[in-house]
Amino acid sequence: MLLLPLASAAREASVASPNGKLIVTVNDEGGHATYAITLDGRPMLSASALGFKANFGDFTQGLSIKNTKDESVSKTYVMRQTKQKNMSYVAHQLTLDIENARQQKMSVVFSVSDNDVAFRYLIPRQQQNNPKCAVIESEATSFRLPDGTTTFICPQSEAMVGWERTKPSYEEEYKADAPMDVRTRHGNGYTFPCLFRLASTADGESGWVLISETGVSSQYCGSHLSDFDPQKGYTIAYPMAGENNGIGSATPAIALPGATPWRTVTVGKSLKPIVETTIAYDVVEPLYEPSEEYRSGRYTWSWLIWQDNSINWDDQIKFIDLAAAMGYEYCLVDGCWDTEIGRDRMADLSKYAQQKGVSLMLWYNSNGSWSDAPQTPRGRMDTNIARDKEMKWLKEIGVKGIKVDFFGGDKQVTMKLYEDILYDANRYGIQCIFHGCTLPRGWERMYPNYVSSEAVLASENVYFSDYHAQQEPFQLTMHPFCRNAVATMDWGGVIMNKYMSKDNKSRHQRHTTDVFELATAFTNQAAIQCIAMQPNNLDELPQQELDFLKTIPTTWDETRFVDGYPGRYVILARKHANQWYVAGLNAMKEPLKLTLNLSDFSGLKTVMNDKADKKGVVSGISQSPLKLDKRGQTKITIQPNGGIVIF
Repeated sequence: MLLLPLASAAREASVASPNGKLIVTVNDEGGHATYAITLDGRPMLSASALGFKANFGDFTQGLSIKNTKDESVSKTYVMRQTKQKNMSYVAHQLTLDIENARQQKMSVVFSVSDNDVAFRYLIPRQQQNNPKCAVIESEATSFRLPDGTTTFICPQSEAMVGWERTKPSYEEEYKADAPMDVRTRHGNGYTFPCLFRLASTADGESGWVLISETGVSSQYCGSHLSDFDPQKGYTIAYPMAGENNGIGSATPAIALPGATPWRTVTVGKSLKPIVETTIAYDVVEPLYEPSEEYRSGRYTWSWLIWQDNSINWDDQIKFIDLAAAMGYEYCLVDGCWDTEIGRDRMADLSKYAQQKGVSLMLWYNSNGSWSDAPQTPRGRMDTNIARDKEMKWLKEIGVKGIKVDFFGGDKQVTMKLYEDILYDANRYGIQCIFHGCTLPRGWERMYPNYVSSEAVLASENVYFSDYHAQQEPFQLTMHPFCRNAVATMDWGGVIMNKYMSKDNKSRHQRHTTDVFELATAFTNQAAIQCIAMQPNNLDELPQQELDFLKTIPTTWDETRFVDGYPGRYVILARKHANQWYVAGLNAMKEPLKLTLNLSDFSGLKTVMNDKADKKGVVSGISQSPLKLDKRGQTKITIQPNGGIVIF
């Protein structure tokens, strides 16, 4: 850390990563606090604003750095449900005490590891030990990327729009390699995470920046990025006033002394640090202890293809039997089970599942009064009294998880609802998946019974329209670099039906190959993963596919980026126990020919690929022995909309 005087009494402080290559520089020139980030001397973010306006003071102007403190951070911890198990975080931390013109105080903390920057504001009580609480009315916090940067980002929707007024729900479409000055259709900015590619240097070197946030609990709202401004760049934006039917404030209120969430910036010369980052978990801590040892696994789900009419006793028996036949741990029973099966019979259905070695997860509506989504059970998750009664009943009948849907907003009151559901569920040994929801922000570490969230344009859209079925390869080669890089993702299904119908003969087709779908079980990451098989698949799929589907793991000791480009293709390596898997997807219209260096991944023996003729027509899958040269390399070809798994 360096603290240097500048002209006109301005002060500047810097902090470097442990390897010395990533440097954050903060100064207060002109009474405006800014920070900048360089990697190996290359600007990744130019001078970007710091500060906020609270209801008691303005910390966006008239600012001066008064004191600095630096320290080293080193910790290890274990995660059970993310891309890596044994975590190690080593960083240098710089705290800057800053005053405004009225001598009111705040601090900014930067925690800098070799490829990640995390920063947040600390707000003390002021003179005479007051105020003891504050409303943060807005933030000046900005991110100014170099000229020529292109974007891989997802727009924020309007509030109270979409089906039954359930948006925003992080279900808009990503665009790849778009210029920064293209404004969103709605003008509401972009949801986290946001991925950027810097223009190549004269020697051809590229650069990547991933911006997000973590540590958002009931004590703050969720934020997003504004539309691009040529002078300011992107700034932190708070929820829209109309979200959640206008219920709750769009601005967060905090007790003092207090802190904002961490904003995170991951940088790299390649995409490797982006895909492998764990910063979302490194700077947060668990908020409570797990009530039991939670189990990961796979689940079957009738609703994706069989839809609403499948929520009946007979069809759910079929999907429980399917889970049992495949050795899967869970079966998810979707909405309206309380009316179509009945609460009394649900105890019997759960008992039947347990006799088959399967545990049920049940769907719930989050409402309340914040959208018109009609599916029941409603009014069971929105109050402490109703939740406690429901959770107790779920535990009594042996249900192990819930999927809660239709939240539609990022306000602090909504973040409190997520936290309340998770905390109450933990008391009864129940895991939680969220749909129609916000991005999880460090929740895998903060809440031990949290599993995953949708927060993405997910598999149901493959069912809904041929357009989205055609978009599946693009979407699933995008998310390892952005949405799934910062948090677990319940995309919702390794889809094995050829057609999006119960009879597997009608409606539109799936546009991906079988190996593509199998590979998504490894490129998508969630500790409880949906394998969207249908009962007919037991008779229709080749035995080698069925055998492989039975062995798919969902938890990972390590994750490594091998190759790829967002929206085009991805190759990832994941390790479970002592077994490495290398999986790849190709979203392009032409066969993808690659030379992969697999020397770091011991024990690989078999290549599963699409069986294609000379014209590229895929007729099934092939398995062959893996052949490596003396350097540990192998040549592969991945068919358009196809995949590969090496194990």
